[in-house]
Parts: sequence; C-alpha cells; structure tokens
Amino acid sequence: MPNQPTPLIPSEVEGRTLAVTGGTGFVGRHLLRIAHDQGLTVRALTRTPQPPQPGVHWIQGSLSDPASLQTLVHGTSAVLHIAGVINARTRAEFDAGNVAGTAALIAAAQAENVARFILVSSLAAREPALSAYGASKAHAEALVTASNLAWDIIRPPGVYGPGDRETLALFQMVKSGFALLPVAGRLSMIEVSDLARALLAVATSPATRSTAEIDDGAPVTHAQLAHAIGVALNKRPRLITAPRWLVKAAAHADTSRARLSGSLPKLSHDRARYLTHPNWVATGGNLATRHLWTPQVPLAAGLRATADWYRQAGWL
Repeated sequence: MPNQPTPLIPSEVEGRTLAVTGGTGFVGRHLLRIAHDQGLTVRALTRTPQPPQPGVHWIQGSLSDPASLQTLVHGTSAVLHIAGVINARTRAEFDAGNVAGTAALIAAAQAENVARFILVSSLAAREPALSAYGASKAHAEALVTASNLAWDIIRPPGVYGPGDRETLALFQMVKSGFALLPVAGRLSMIEVSDLARALLAVATSPATRSTAEIDDGAPVTHAQLAHAIGVALNKRPRLITAPRWLVKAAAHADTSRARLSGSLPKLSHDRARYLTHPNWVATGGNLATRHLWTPQVPLAAGLRATADWYRQAGWL
C-alpha cells in the first residue's frame, strides 16, 4: 500500500518543517541535531528503521520510491536534498544516485507544490570533465536550475568533523608519522556543523536561484592541511610529495584490490584526478555576502575537536 501523507502537526502548519534526504549520513546527522536546536521540525528519509529522535519524523523509503518521496515532501516548507553517492565504480552508479535521485525528488516537490528546493552539490560540479562524480553532480544541478522551483544550490568543499569516515584516513596517515601529498594545489575546507548551519539558513530564507560555494574562509595548501592535522594530533609528520603519476598508480592498485575483494576503492581513479587538481578553493556567491551565514569553526579548532572525537570513538 502506498505511504499516506503524514498528518501535519502544529509546527508544520506554521511552515517550519523541512523535508530532508541524507539524514542518516555524516552531514545529515549533524543537520538534524542543529535543526532541532533551532526549533525546526524535520521529515527525514531513511531506508531502514531509525530510533526516535527529537524533532524528527522518519519516513521510510528511498529516492527510487515515488510514494515515500510524496510522503516526505507533503506539506513541508522546503526540501533539503543532502543525499548523494560520493564513491562508486561506474558513471552509471553515480548517475543512478545523484541524477535520477534528484530528478525523482524534484518531481515529488513539484507534485506537492513545495516551492523551495535546496540541492547540496559539490565543488567537483564545476569541473564535470574531471570525474564521473563531478559530472553527475553537474547534471543534478542542471535538473534543479531547469525546474520551476525556487531553488538554491550549495557547493561545499572538503567537509570534516566528528563522525566523518572520509577524512579519517588523513588523520590515520598523519598519525603514522608521514603525509603523502599531491605536487601542488590549494583547497577549501568546512567543518560539518558550520555546513549544517549554512544549509538551514538557506532553507529558511527566500530563494535566490543562485549557486553558492562556501567554506571556512581560510583556504590551505595540502601541506598546510597535513601540518594542521599534525598539530591536532601532537604529531610532526614527514611530508612526502607524490607526483601525479604516483597518485594515478596508487589509484590503479587500489581499484584492482577493491575489484578483487568486491569493495569500493578508497583511492579511486575519480578521487585521484580530484586530488591532483590544483584549485579547489571556494569562490563567489558566498552566503556571508547575503548576510545569511558566516563560518564559526576555524580549521585548527575543528580539526582538534575531530581528533578528540576519533580518539574517544576508538577510531584513531
């Protein structure tokens, strides 16, 4: 039987309810907590049953299930699309998660007359020829901009913070006493709670139909990032510069290993091309210029809190 629309509760009637995808992921978990702190109610999509959480109404389903998406967005003030595929074997797998999923959610929002739509994209979308991931995100952005919804697109840079498994490998590498770095390049970073606050600020403000690249305001080189992680861990890692050919070779080896084990590679060819690109600094359209949001967590403090969390969780 198709899911029936969830009855509205008082806070929903007042237009303070957000429909959220990706609520069980790294960014989503932080966003749900902060949304509750801000007095917002959230409908959050989940594939599997979740324990009760204050301010959250879990909607079981998926981006490939139109009935659950209708229930998710019905009566909400805005859709905040965080869910996405960040690692996959093929372009088709990226497109299935990032393109088809976005298209289905747009259709649900249009059918339910939810005017407000926020897509969490990636800086990778500005270089679609560089990676299958970036191409899928650029395609998703194109679907949003072509819709009749009142949209905003947010492109975060590297996201880190307590609970993140993606940056854990960097901390583990630095803890071992060395850091393997690309030849050159600068990048932006953002702490996860800062990103969550930015997304909520956009979701609860009028749409601008624009794309914003956001960060913590202090771009770094790869060496500076490794040094900052070292400070957080009380380590002084030896920095080793890896030429492009070596990064590609490492990606080839890791991809072959993953294929044999049936797992996803940690250093895919996509990620190798991303890592060796010289410029991942957020530019233009920053939310600070719209007086919506400013970052609160400097890199040093954020890395220190992340390192402490990893230790307490037994991950490091």
